[in-house]
Amino acid sequence: MEAKDRIKYYMREKNITEYKLAKLSGLSQSTISNIFLRNTSPTIPTVEAICSGLGITMSQFFAGPDEKNVHLTDEEFHTFCKWMTLTQKQKSVIKELIEVLSSEN
Repeated sequence: MEAKDRIKYYMREKNITEYKLAKLSGLSQSTISNIFLRNTSPTIPTVEAICSGLGITMSQFFAGPDEKNVHLTDEEFHTFCKWMTLTQKQKSVIKELIEVLSSEN
């Protein structure tokens, strides 16, 4: 399933319009429209924003609606939701911290 089809599926599931998705995700309406009208593939940051707006994880998005084996603990889901609100600089700092902590084990 293509990204645009996944986005449409979740939009129908959540009963939201392109306009509402743009507002919820913090993207321009033209960005959302271009995915459907011009058949453009969204970038990873765009998918992150769309997932945030849809209230789903990227894992759920990429697994698709038919996948039943994607499970996150409450702690993992909470952490992932917080991750999606960070700036790129903040994400870089967290990645570096994880690398340091992982190397200590």
